[in-house]
Amino acid sequence: MNAEDPALAQALRATGETAKPRSTPRRLWKRVSRAIGDTLPKGLYARSLIIIIAPMVLLQSVIAYTFMERHWQLVTKRLSASVVADVAALIDIYESYPQDKDADTLSRIAGERLNLDLDILEGAKLPAPGPRPFFSILDEALSDEIKRQIRRPFWIDTVGRSNLIEIRVAIPSGVMRITARRSQAYASNSHIFLVWMIGSSLVLLGVAILFLRNQIRPILRLAAVAEGFGKGREIEFRPRGAREVRQAGHAFIEMKRRIERAMEQRTAMLNGVSHDLRTILTRFRLSLALFERSDEIDDLTRDVDEMSRMLEGYLAFARGDSAEAAAPTDMRRLLDDIRTDLERLGAHVAKVDFAGSPEVTVRPDAFRRCLFNLAANAARYGETVAISGRREARSLLVSIDDDGPGIPPESRDDVFKPFVRLDDARQDAGGSGLGLAIARDIARAHGGDISLHESPLGGLRATVRVPA
Repeated sequence: MNAEDPALAQALRATGETAKPRSTPRRLWKRVSRAIGDTLPKGLYARSLIIIIAPMVLLQSVIAYTFMERHWQLVTKRLSASVVADVAALIDIYESYPQDKDADTLSRIAGERLNLDLDILEGAKLPAPGPRPFFSILDEALSDEIKRQIRRPFWIDTVGRSNLIEIRVAIPSGVMRITARRSQAYASNSHIFLVWMIGSSLVLLGVAILFLRNQIRPILRLAAVAEGFGKGREIEFRPRGAREVRQAGHAFIEMKRRIERAMEQRTAMLNGVSHDLRTILTRFRLSLALFERSDEIDDLTRDVDEMSRMLEGYLAFARGDSAEAAAPTDMRRLLDDIRTDLERLGAHVAKVDFAGSPEVTVRPDAFRRCLFNLAANAARYGETVAISGRREARSLLVSIDDDGPGIPPESRDDVFKPFVRLDDARQDAGGSGLGLAIARDIARAHGGDISLHESPLGGLRATVRVPA
């Protein structure tokens, strides 16, 4: 199809598309790099090991290949050529001087001068060719040299006896058999170089792994401390490791101090504001108490009480219970306490159960308030409430179910916003519009979150997930 065809261009303009190649080198490279990135480990320790190991393996592979190709094979070929040259000389001597019929002198010379055992097998024939070894430099080198120097039918055995090699060459009277030591034709000690190279590399790699682990440990410690601080736990941290890691540690400590200072200033300001506002509300109550009881006075008293409750809710939301320290908490007992409080309010709690280890490190009062806000909200809009929790490997899950009207999926995130009300929205019983916002704020302060789903009871399920 021609891209310059007017009909094609008009069709592409009509559909709002342009002709693009299906595959380009850039796209292919992105796919390959993405696949490689998916297969590589994600941890810094593992990636650092790869950075150390990969160049070492590549370098040793090149050295080993060069050694095998240039040194090992070259030495083996030269040794094999020397042995074959001695065999060729013995054959020439045997055929040039027929007066040594039994070849006794030739055998003596071969044994004393050339370290070869020579036998003349009168009337014998060459054995049938045996299977060639899968990998044998010696077999290939000897065969090539015999073909080049002797040029006669031959048979060799480089596998049968490990320390000896046997060469048989066809001569007019039969077969000449020569036995030589393997070391005469083969570089037998070359593997020592490879052993030393691999052994020294393993030692160096072990030392590198030990040093690398010591360098990674301060980074992991910094990550654990940052995670603990995000969960509101008391931490003790002293920067260690390399200079860059120490700089990151000191920057984290300075950031922690600034955050704590800002939180202390906010708490102090809120305490001052709450004290002043409570003083004014107390004056209102005293002033109203001096008047005679009437419907108007009762209405004003209820307004003052409502204002007091709203004020406490606003201050609690702004304060966020950040001053409380995290401590091991028995979740079974905490859920039972919430059940008791709900029953005092007249709610019907169908069940309360917990699976797994009950001890979890949280801010007890804050987490209890988070769960109670959700449970009270469920009791307000439903007739039956069910509370269940379980401890997983690295997280705690607490689910609160009700049989109320529920919340549409598209509006579930909006109910967590402060002061937001929906027609079917769940808010705290006090009416300040901050119950769910406070609950999510506490859950996120613990490093977790709250999610809303449909409940098996037919209403709404609020699930609190925090790291354990």
